[in-house]
Amino acid sequence: MIRLADYLMKTLADRHGVRHIFMISGGGNMHLVDALGQNKAIQYICSHHEQACAIGAEAYSRVNRNLGVCLVTTGPGGTNTITGLLGAWLDSIPVLFISGQVKTETLAEPGMRQLGDQETNMIEIVKPLTKYAVMVDNPNDIEYHLEKAITIAKSGRPGPVWIDLPLDIQSATIDESRLRLLSKKETDELMVTGTNSAEIQRQVSQLVQKLRQSKRPVLYVGNGIRFAHAEPILQDVIKKLKVPVLVSFNGMDLVDDDNPFFFGRPGTIGGRASNFILQNSDVLISVGSRLNLRIISYNHKALAREAYKAVVDIDPHELHKKTLQTFDIRIHADARDFLIELDKQLGQKGLPKQSKWLEYCNDIKKTYPVVTKEHRSMKDFASAYYFVERLSDQLDKNAIVAMGDGMACVIPFKTYKVKFGQRLILNSGCAAMGYDLPAAIGSCFANKNRETVCIAGDGSIMLNLQELQTVAYYKLPIKIFVLLNDGYLSIRTTQDTYFGGLHVGSDHASGVSCPNFIKVAQAFGIPTETIQTNDEVETKIKKVMEMKGPVLCTVSLNPTEQMLPKSASEIKPDGTMVSKPLEDLFPFLPRKEFRSHMLIPTLND
Repeated sequence: MIRLADYLMKTLADRHGVRHIFMISGGGNMHLVDALGQNKAIQYICSHHEQACAIGAEAYSRVNRNLGVCLVTTGPGGTNTITGLLGAWLDSIPVLFISGQVKTETLAEPGMRQLGDQETNMIEIVKPLTKYAVMVDNPNDIEYHLEKAITIAKSGRPGPVWIDLPLDIQSATIDESRLRLLSKKETDELMVTGTNSAEIQRQVSQLVQKLRQSKRPVLYVGNGIRFAHAEPILQDVIKKLKVPVLVSFNGMDLVDDDNPFFFGRPGTIGGRASNFILQNSDVLISVGSRLNLRIISYNHKALAREAYKAVVDIDPHELHKKTLQTFDIRIHADARDFLIELDKQLGQKGLPKQSKWLEYCNDIKKTYPVVTKEHRSMKDFASAYYFVERLSDQLDKNAIVAMGDGMACVIPFKTYKVKFGQRLILNSGCAAMGYDLPAAIGSCFANKNRETVCIAGDGSIMLNLQELQTVAYYKLPIKIFVLLNDGYLSIRTTQDTYFGGLHVGSDHASGVSCPNFIKVAQAFGIPTETIQTNDEVETKIKKVMEMKGPVLCTVSLNPTEQMLPKSASEIKPDGTMVSKPLEDLFPFLPRKEFRSHMLIPTLND
């Protein structure tokens, strides 16, 4: 006989290899907390807000490639996790959320708002954001629901799951021999993806034929390749295709900058060169990316408009969404299965190199570097572009970099020079402020407390500033670079562009204030450093990275430095906004120069 809470922790540790759980204790999860404390195989990590617990577990899962686990109490303990849960749902990250709940005898009846103390119907709240959510009301069902939840979380398109455990269920004594089990048949059914190998083979054959006829092919890859554990086969396919490769936000670290076929990261805030390459293609293959609007833009009908377009996704719902209506072939497949079949059909020699096309790509990459002379020569401040470039130069191939939203994410997306083996951790779908510091913490624990870098905006880090104490308490070797640009630069830019420059809730003058982060870090007992200008960037980064343990370094940026180039829209007289095609980024090039780079007809030029 064993207490259910003890059985749960034992199963997570022994069967599923869980070694860390991010948690906050409460009355509603007290038996689970006690069981966790008694289990010596799992280290519990105490955050100071449930949002940070959830984000920490999400980032942990990204790095250790297994399962993140978040344990919270009932009521506000559960609701505080929602932002982190949403991030895991949108970015397809397998995280197991376990929440405490009031005793079954005090659960509210239909029509009542609440009966038990701090009672909240978490399952109905989280159902839209999970692959599986259940409240266990029979102790003998714990094995069934736990195995079902974890199997679902990791199968097909991954994602978060939620188990709600009332107090009397947590504390119940169970006989392991009498537990309801998840049958092999049910397990197999849960793992079915609905893909058809014969159909995949036929579609790949059709695609290879198009590739052999192509003059300007492009391969676009996303994080679905990592979910499928297909990174090695991707490298083989790239060598055989010999075509320009572009990467997504969450797939930034799939292809290193030294790869001769890597040509950047396209999108509404992507590079000018990579967008020209994408738009001028005559065959476009997207693998493992859901092609969100941040990549394909609101003018998605103009995406690679002269190309034969193919998309590969494990989720059939993504294949048939309205923004992909212009795609010619939709391949429902696991990224690994697709790449293996593509590799097979390409044969030993693969495709002939399209020298003229690659020459065009290399020329335009040189013509429009992301980091410009203006960035390098900036006076009085440090340039965010120059800072990120120099930081990426100094980090080794094993570095893990967690970043927030806004400039702390956009500039690395444009500028960071990836070394093979590095991991870049960000949340693209939710893109929540406050992601940076908890994500760095989760990444650090997943990487056995090795050195981790955190890039955070001054406005973003404020949302989980309390986690500096978590960093300090566990003595985590996280190097935190806080970009000082007076609050919310992206919001100010929007207000300048569309609302006549009236700043509301976007900088210090309009209500968004930030403290002296050096004094704040020192209050937490964390050593500090400052970078004031470009001249200090290289030496100060080197100094920070050589320091032992956690460090917080502020980077003083020009608050008017823009995240350019970027996609632009124009407001029509009737108030509607019309987006330019991806190749025509703001600031707009002189029309003669712009047209000289277009290999296909221009639109509204």
